[in-house]
Amino acid sequence: MSEPIRTDAAPQPVGAYPHARRFGELLFLSGVGPRQAGTNAIPGGPIVDEQGQPRAYDVRAQTRAVIENVRTVLEAAGSSLDKVLDVTVFLIDMERDFAGYNEVYAEYFEGIQAARTTVAIRALPTPIAVEFKVIAQA
Repeated sequence: MSEPIRTDAAPQPVGAYPHARRFGELLFLSGVGPRQAGTNAIPGGPIVDEQGQPRAYDVRAQTRAVIENVRTVLEAAGSSLDKVLDVTVFLIDMERDFAGYNEVYAEYFEGIQAARTTVAIRALPTPIAVEFKVIAQA
């Protein structure tokens, strides 16, 4: 009844969980960030350097990469972006990043009209600025 979804086309999870889980006609995606499959490179740059010091980054590039990774996972499960029902977005700096992330989000989702919640958090497990949690139709 419930099946895990994994794909080599998306960046590998950073823990013991699948990219998504199908339950009936729904897909529940694990948190998706901007890291690139195979290299773990972060489009727009990481938020900190190797010493943990803050650095400049491009939230628009990160958001675009997140959405493309979401698309990859959905397609691996036989779905697509236009079947997204709900998105929870985690930003590490709401004041700095909301406008840029919101601009890119609208490019992809304005016509889809998925429900959305955006929350500010202190940190994510990798040096990224944005992560999506998605529920979609299978």
